[in-house]
Amino acid sequence: MTEQTPQYFIGLISGTSMDGIDAALIQCSNGDLKLLETHSEAYSDALQKRLNTIVVNASGIALDELGQVDVMVANSFVDAARNLLKKTGLQASDIAAIGSHGQNIRHGADATTPFTLQIGDPNTIASQTDIKTVADFRRKDIALGGQGAPLAPGFHQAVFASSEYDRAVVNIGGISNMTLMQKDGSVSGHDCGPGNTLMDLWAQKHIQMPFDHSGAWAQMGQVEATLLLQLITDDYFKLAPPKSTGREYFNLDWMQDSLCNFPDLDPMDVQATLCDLTAQCIARDINSALQEKDLDIDAVYVCGGGAHNKFLLQRLESMIPCQVYSTQTLGVHPDWVEAMAFAWLAKQTVTQQAGNIPEVTGARRAAVLGGIYIP
Repeated sequence: MTEQTPQYFIGLISGTSMDGIDAALIQCSNGDLKLLETHSEAYSDALQKRLNTIVVNASGIALDELGQVDVMVANSFVDAARNLLKKTGLQASDIAAIGSHGQNIRHGADATTPFTLQIGDPNTIASQTDIKTVADFRRKDIALGGQGAPLAPGFHQAVFASSEYDRAVVNIGGISNMTLMQKDGSVSGHDCGPGNTLMDLWAQKHIQMPFDHSGAWAQMGQVEATLLLQLITDDYFKLAPPKSTGREYFNLDWMQDSLCNFPDLDPMDVQATLCDLTAQCIARDINSALQEKDLDIDAVYVCGGGAHNKFLLQRLESMIPCQVYSTQTLGVHPDWVEAMAFAWLAKQTVTQQAGNIPEVTGARRAAVLGGIYIP
């Protein structure tokens, strides 16, 4: 068989923390994917503040503000792509395509009229980088009756699946999502619930830190069992897949009714409880899958920012009958899995291959996702 000429793709994504962009360059050759280079591009303080204001006060945002920030986010994505390329010997002409997730602003897959909105104008990205850009991945899946999320399971299957073992990959970003890959090739997955978002927001409010490093603050607290029970009995956790969620649902306002019953609870104990909430919502779904599908999972592999929260991973491992590892064990650094996923999704689109998995999102069929924007 003739060896294919390698193709290069860039993946760009900014998560719910909205602190900046992760950029990953992958090489695709003969069905193999290889991570070649990475870069993180921070948002300016001013842009991050404007993004947070849009998310928190969505109903009061002027169209002019949303339109301007759309282009400003795109310019930050352009900087991320350019600075990534500077670390390599490649030129813009060497890159087959950029896959841009954009910045999620609102995810309303279960709204009366389902929708999802990610900003970061792809016309600007394509024009300024001189690279074909694929973007707006989620709305095609929603148009087909799906949730539009999670989309990473297709990439997880391509990179992490095994013919010998059933495997679980858990991404703990702002929201946690799970992919179950059976050795027979079948795949399932969904958003479990909050990942880091509640813990991050609570840490920002009470210890003025962007996040609880390694879960050290949570580890010093005590779980308030009654509060945890109130939180974990939320209707979202009772929903059967397919399901997806976001920061528009799981936020500090969501916690407020429950917290009113504990006016004297130490913030440290709330953090410990939030850490257990994330661990429990993931563990419940893993344990349910083990029971319902009779899986032989060799381990649970974690990626995303939560992979660095040692206390969270300890709590998760104590709740499931599997060992918990980072995806680094499988050869992929946990910080770059999502950016790689959107580089892979760009490849799927430009080669006219499906990017979604209907069994995961609930879409009527598999589909080529996103729009292609030519420089």
